[in-house]
Amino acid sequence: MRGEDDRSSRGTKRTTAAKSAKGAKSAKGAKGGKTGATVATVPNQERSARSRRTRKAAPQNGLRSASFVFRHRSGNAVIFLLLVVAAAQLFTLQVPRAEGLRAEAAGQLKVTDIEPALRGSIVDRNGDKLAFTIEARALTFQPVKVRKQLEEAFQANSAETSTEAPDPDARLREIAAEVSSRLGNKPDTATVLKKLRSNETFVYLARAVDPAISDAITTKFPEVGSERQDLRQYPGGVLAANIVGGIDWDGHGLLGLEDSMDSVLAGTDGSVTYDRGSDGVVIPGSYRNRHSAVNGSTVVLTLDDDIQFYVQQQVQMAKDASGAKNASAVVLDAKTGEVLAMSNDNTFNPAQDISRQDSRQLGNLPVSSPFEPGSVNKMITAAAVIENRLTTPHEVLQVPGSINMGGVTVGDAWEHGVMPYTTTGVFGKSSNVGTLMLAQRLGPEKYAKMLQMFGLGQRTGVGLPGESSGLVPPIDQWSGSTFSNLPIGQGLSMTLLQMTGIYQTIANDGVRVPPRIIKETVAPDGSRNEEPRPDGIRVVSAETARTVRDMFRSVVQRDPRGIQQGTGPQAAVEGYQIAGKTGTAQQINPACGCYYSDVYWITFAGMAPADDPRYVIGVMLDAPHRAADGSPGSSAAPLFHNIAAWLLQRENVPLSPPGAELTLQAD
Repeated sequence: MRGEDDRSSRGTKRTTAAKSAKGAKSAKGAKGGKTGATVATVPNQERSARSRRTRKAAPQNGLRSASFVFRHRSGNAVIFLLLVVAAAQLFTLQVPRAEGLRAEAAGQLKVTDIEPALRGSIVDRNGDKLAFTIEARALTFQPVKVRKQLEEAFQANSAETSTEAPDPDARLREIAAEVSSRLGNKPDTATVLKKLRSNETFVYLARAVDPAISDAITTKFPEVGSERQDLRQYPGGVLAANIVGGIDWDGHGLLGLEDSMDSVLAGTDGSVTYDRGSDGVVIPGSYRNRHSAVNGSTVVLTLDDDIQFYVQQQVQMAKDASGAKNASAVVLDAKTGEVLAMSNDNTFNPAQDISRQDSRQLGNLPVSSPFEPGSVNKMITAAAVIENRLTTPHEVLQVPGSINMGGVTVGDAWEHGVMPYTTTGVFGKSSNVGTLMLAQRLGPEKYAKMLQMFGLGQRTGVGLPGESSGLVPPIDQWSGSTFSNLPIGQGLSMTLLQMTGIYQTIANDGVRVPPRIIKETVAPDGSRNEEPRPDGIRVVSAETARTVRDMFRSVVQRDPRGIQQGTGPQAAVEGYQIAGKTGTAQQINPACGCYYSDVYWITFAGMAPADDPRYVIGVMLDAPHRAADGSPGSSAAPLFHNIAAWLLQRENVPLSPPGAELTLQAD
């Protein structure tokens, strides 16, 4: 049966094949003509159905294939682009940024320690220290971090042992007590403990701590850190503070010479670089780039701290006695122009927090605050007319009570008719009218030139910060009234140092030596660098200077009758010839731009002794109500007297030969 089935099967296959072959022939016949078309109908329909199915399926497979190819290519493109970007990034890392990355990687291990340079000292002409630095420490603490560490240690110890672990707050109380005790209860325990318990990440527990005390505290309590924070010392406190200045908390100059000479005083910090592992341990042999610190140089001043102390004391007393808003004084060496003392009242203390001393004088009035000098400026007029031989000391001028110049009427401070004043008397009695009569002989051009020769309208170059040049109007801007003001000390301004410099010129036989206050600098190795001495400038002849010095003795001359008496007898020093000039200048009312009738700058400048000058002294009172000694009037002469008398006695200056009595008013 199986064989029959097999045969039947094979027969069936053959029959089917035959039919297929026959159908194929019929199909060919159908192609050839219309005959046989009917015979081929049934097979053709079957084939057509298959063909239709085949034709419909073919486009679907094509779309799938095309979509697959697109996705495949897109994927390749994306992968390619990613590879390109990665390659570019790799190139950037390996080539252009390689050096920076290597440095960054090295920087994670690299540490540079700074060795601060010791700031140089400021000393007076005798080597007495006005400012110096001692090495000190600041105690530091990280409240949040340390408290967290103490708490974690407390919890860990409590879990591991049956005994009670140290209490974190108890540890803080121990630290506070130790710090306060070591520092003499400044700050007290409560203040320190408040900082330890604060929520700050970093605090200073104390500053200006002695290194030995700092080491003792940090050794006992490692939680407390320290950093070097040198301490600037000012042994004189307010002494010469207007000159020396002060520093900020970072040790940089803030005011005065501490600021202007900061680059010299600061020195150069040292440094060393080394590598440190992640455990904080220094890697052996990694030390490199060692640079030793170079300490700052010492700045030597021309000041004498003894003279400075006395002058500063006298200035404050004069200010208080006179009721003035401010007072100041300058003392110069007559021959060299060196500043021996320079003071103003109400000076700040650089040893204390400067930011809390707003009510104190932080500036240096003798160089920074110009004012109208008044009659002390008549020295220039006198020197100019004597130098140009336009008068003699003994010429008698018929001086009226007023004079008209440039449409302005100017009178003297006292009413009088025509007075027979000598040229010496014009200045001894401080006659505005007589001074302008002499100035008219000179003329504006020569007078303007003389102002320039005496250094007015220009900085002295003394070497102090904040110096003002004062103000002298250019001659091409003078109006008709300008020349009626300048010769009597109104309409121009000058600093006290400039004013004192006028008298230094006359004291030095007509040679103006620009003042200086820095004598030299001394490097850490002891080498000295002397500041260049300014060249002297010949302003008037020695003969003129000596003549004018003698004439201006009349200012301090006394006469019981008052006829031959000058305006400043309070400046006289017994046993010595003194030459100088009083000054009274109206202050400007800013509300109207006019002069006050009752507010003045009161000045005095002079030299001692007049026969052989050693010292030149200039003083100024701003709007006083009384004289410098508290007596009625408004004279600065008593302040000059006190300073001059003390200097002459201190230096044992030989007494002057008696001077001839001067004639101020002819009979």
